Amino acid sequence: MNKSEHLDTVEVPFNAFNVISHNAAVFYLEHEHATNWQIEIQNKLFYANPNGNAVIRLYDNLNTEKYVEVGMGSQPDYKFWVAVNTPIDGYFVIHEERNNGWSPDKIITVQHSSNSGLSVTVGQKTVVDQLDVAGFTIKNFAVYGMGSSTDPPAINSGSMVLSFLSGDPIQNPIFYMPMVVLAGTAALIIVLVKTKKRT
Repeated sequence: MNKSEHLDTVEVPFNAFNVISHNAAVFYLEHEHATNWQIEIQNKLFYANPNGNAVIRLYDNLNTEKYVEVGMGSQPDYKFWVAVNTPIDGYFVIHEERNNGWSPDKIITVQHSSNSGLSVTVGQKTVVDQLDVAGFTIKNFAVYGMGSSTDPPAINSGSMVLSFLSGDPIQNPIFYMPMVVLAGTAALIIVLVKTKKRT
């Protein structure tokens, strides 16, 4: 791991989701994950309410009104959605599947890079591809799962694990490997051409 890379893993207990959005449980990360980052989400929650959800809001550290929301509904529908909230445009849903949008055996990946923007995959399926969110730095996230305080609990057991990885690829020596190989190959071709001309 190069010096620019940061890794945070958070296990969110099931009861953190048994609140409404205004009372969302906030989790602060040890590291700030800026520009180039990836999050793997493993949802091993057991839903108690068919209308219950497990919702994650990833907040931009520079502007708390800006966040990316990932929502996973209960069985048997397994509803799934991705939304973005910005101070200018407000809240809007980018992707929504009302049936079979996710499953407990598939890892959900959310990633952002300076070149490609925001992408989301469920297993091998890309559901959001290269969405421009004008940069994004994560230091905290929040979770909730109930639509109303009078609803029954959304989740009754299990947990959700979020793994955050970020880093500057330029500071990784492997980043330069293709260029080194290309330069070496070009030099070898030049030497061979010159040697052939002499003979």
